[in-house]
Amino acid sequence: MQLHDQTPHTDLPVVVIGAGPVGLAAAARLVEENVPFLVLEAGDRAGASIARWAHVRLFSPWRYLVDDAARSLLSEAGWRSPEDDGIPTGGALLQSYLEPLAAHPSISPFVRTGSRVKTVTRAGLDKLSDGDRAERPFAVHTEHADGQDEVILARAVIDASGTYENPSPLGTSGVPAPGETENAGRLYYGIPDVRGVDRARFAGARVGVVGSGHSAFNALLDLASLNGAERPHVSWFIRSETGPALFGGEDDDELSERGALGKRMRLLAESGDLVVHTKFRTAVVHAEGDGPTAGTVILESDDGVRSAPLDIVIVVTGFRPDLSITRELRVALDPAVEAPVALAPLIDPNLHSCGTVPPHGFRELSHPDEGYYTVGMKSYGRAPTFLLLTGYEQVRSVVKAIAGDLEAAERVELVLPETGVCSTDAIIGGTSSCCSASAPIEEAEATPTASDDPCCTPTDSADPCCAPTSEPVPLSIGPAKR
Repeated sequence: MQLHDQTPHTDLPVVVIGAGPVGLAAAARLVEENVPFLVLEAGDRAGASIARWAHVRLFSPWRYLVDDAARSLLSEAGWRSPEDDGIPTGGALLQSYLEPLAAHPSISPFVRTGSRVKTVTRAGLDKLSDGDRAERPFAVHTEHADGQDEVILARAVIDASGTYENPSPLGTSGVPAPGETENAGRLYYGIPDVRGVDRARFAGARVGVVGSGHSAFNALLDLASLNGAERPHVSWFIRSETGPALFGGEDDDELSERGALGKRMRLLAESGDLVVHTKFRTAVVHAEGDGPTAGTVILESDDGVRSAPLDIVIVVTGFRPDLSITRELRVALDPAVEAPVALAPLIDPNLHSCGTVPPHGFRELSHPDEGYYTVGMKSYGRAPTFLLLTGYEQVRSVVKAIAGDLEAAERVELVLPETGVCSTDAIIGGTSSCCSASAPIEEAEATPTASDDPCCTPTDSADPCCAPTSEPVPLSIGPAKR
């Protein structure tokens, strides 16, 4: 084990956890401020998590995907930015932006791949110890691909480790349902490459899809694109009821690709090409071992409704942060959202379900152990509404604070495109969250306010989105083709 302790505290690097878009944007900002840094990436390459969904088309155009500081660095090296209005896949985002950024001579020497952060602590202190805690550097305990452990001392830690490696389970109680772990071979967490490397696994199969967000939409539309003998028999399981918020803002969404995705999904649901089960909350996963259904699984809901036998189930029920690495740090997280306490009320789908997010920066992202910041998708905890623009503004503010420019760090400006509807995958208190009152927030001058969206204003009970829930029953939208 190596312990880097030769450098005085003030000269230690800032450690950035994760070499995804937000982590590399933090590196570009640190270069801009001439602050030493080290980026630790668990995967074998920068953007390793994105490589796992490289086939998926984003719904943000290029103008929302490139950080300003990163753009400046790359442009100085002769990089040509993609067309602002183009909509890339994850693979194009990697090839055209993240790989050139990670390879930039100002960043590349300070990126370590195959380096998984196990824990972050105050050097020589556990969570309980006070002492000179604020004066101690952070100790970043890291395991490298060759099995060697290393402790790296840091003046600050920017945690951009994301959530992709921690998918939420199929079970609706927040833990795997009975039978879920035992039948993991029949479950796929994430968005499979149905038209590519995973085609043989899904062609002609009986497929279940659990989830009602954009990831589920992508999976369902990809499955529907297979034709003839390859066309799978698809069942879609939704934990909530269907309603106008399910498919998003469609033509009213300022991100046209996101609106188009919801519209295509609505048309598919209405076509009768899949069986839709609403209010289906998976309680048990049963394995079928005999007869023609051998090797399949059956999902059972919490009220005893059983699915037909399924060859494979795609689980796209969201993601959650890995909180284990900060077990010995003093962090302040909302008990429900698992986001920093000052940020959580602004993004909690129980309270605030609209597409707009008020400005926030280093103060909302900090913790009692000062110098540790949660940014990017991880900063949103279990909330599903994160956009890269948010992460880029977060790290700009955080790096300015680390560099000592508090005036610039406080000057947070964030303008996000409207969704055109307030929506969430969750059902709160028996009604869709589009009926929930939005949290009282102060919006930036240029940012559309929550009250501009009709779904965020009080609605009358005749609105089907706010109608009382019925008993859970399977629902086929159109004549199901079996």
